[in-house]
Amino acid sequence: MTFQRYATLIRFLIAGAFNSLFGWLVYSGAILLGASPWLALIVGIVMGICFNFVTLGGYAFRDMTLARLPRFVVTYGFIYVVNLICLTLLERWIAEPILGQLILTPFMAMVSYVVLSRMVFTGRRERT
Repeated sequence: MTFQRYATLIRFLIAGAFNSLFGWLVYSGAILLGASPWLALIVGIVMGICFNFVTLGGYAFRDMTLARLPRFVVTYGFIYVVNLICLTLLERWIAEPILGQLILTPFMAMVSYVVLSRMVFTGRRERT
C-alpha cells in the first residue's frame, strides 16, 4: 500500500467516524420518533448523502467532482440494502434496533470504504 493510500485511509477513518456518528444519531432519532428500522435507515441515508459527500469527497478522497455524485448516490443505495439485510438478520439476536445499528456501524464503515474507493472515488479524476 502506498503512502497516498494510507493517507486516504486515515482521512476516511476520521471522516467516517463523524459520518457514522451523524448517521447513527439521525437513525436513532427517527427510531425514537416511531419510525420503523427500514424507514429510519432511509432517513439516515438521505440526510447523510450530502453531509457524507462533502466529508468523504472533499476531505477523505480530496475529490468533490460533481460528476461523481450520481455514483455516490447509487453506492449509498447499495450500502442501504446491505445495512438493512444485516440489521434484519441481527434482529434475531438483538431486538433493539438502535443497539443493532450501533453494532453494525463499524462493519458498514468498512463496506462503505471498500465500495466508495472502488466505485466512486477511483484513482482516475473526472472533470465537470
